[in-house]
Amino acid sequence: MAGSPARNDSDNSERRFERGVALRAGFYIFGTHLLAGFIWLLFYVGEHAHK
Repeated sequence: MAGSPARNDSDNSERRFERGVALRAGFYIFGTHLLAGFIWLLFYVGEHAHK
């Protein structure tokens, strides 16, 4: 039973690390899509601008 708490600690920190990586990846994906949408909007507005 002496090895159990150490293993539980490493399992917990690994889960936290994986969750952090997944959260960061989600933010990056969301941010990239937001930036791409903004650039698309700029092209759309520029194409339909009346001079």
